[in-house]
Amino acid sequence: LSGLDPAQPYFQGTSTEVRLDKSDAEFVDIIHTDSAPTIPHLGFGISPAIGHLDFYPNGGKQMPGCGKNPVSQIVDLDGIWEGTRDFVACNHLRSYKYYSDSIIYPDGFLGYPCASYDIFETENCFPCPKEGCPNMGHFADKFKGKFKNDFLKLYLNTGEAKDFALWRYKVTVTLSGKRKVKGYVNIALYGSGGNTRQHQIIEGTLQPDNTYISFIDAEVNIGTVTKVKFLWNNKQLNPTFPKLGAATITVQSGANG
Repeated sequence: LSGLDPAQPYFQGTSTEVRLDKSDAEFVDIIHTDSAPTIPHLGFGISPAIGHLDFYPNGGKQMPGCGKNPVSQIVDLDGIWEGTRDFVACNHLRSYKYYSDSIIYPDGFLGYPCASYDIFETENCFPCPKEGCPNMGHFADKFKGKFKNDFLKLYLNTGEAKDFALWRYKVTVTLSGKRKVKGYVNIALYGSGGNTRQHQIIEGTLQPDNTYISFIDAEVNIGTVTKVKFLWNNKQLNPTFPKLGAATITVQSGANG
């Protein structure tokens, strides 16, 4: 059984006979996309883990792309009816859109086992454990029986619009140069499976010899890394023409470490 943002009002906190529960089938996977409290946040989805695998994309409460300007959302590419529905219950309805996208991307939507979304954003839940990360959506049942925990909470990020699948990489950059400057650093990844756009990984004071760690949720599974593009900008005209480079750049894939 796959629960697509199971309902919160009248169900959360009730006994297992009333609501969806892991005892309802041999394997129950859940996608939580609207689990903020109903009052005052109008969350329609249940927040506790209730399946064998519980996925919390983007933290499970607020989905990227759902905070768009209401007019642009209602006059949607898919038509006014679809747009109006999305405006009213955008987070809630993301669950089935992620599920349908997961059929197209069998290697996408990897859920990282983690205690919370805040910890997922740090290095503590990266890369995937040796048994791998379950795929949210249609292929979640490949992980049936692999995890012995009572409940497993899984976290991941998605795109703002179709196609929603993203692939997570950890990028470690050691800067080189003569002196510190203010600005930002962008990285683009190139690989056997495709190339990413530029992702900003550092902003603020850029200190030569310092090592910076950031995560990139890439819009493509790049496969084997062939090249990394490093760009920095100090946002303003500097008459001293400071120079900054990368001494080393390490890219680690979340899927296989």
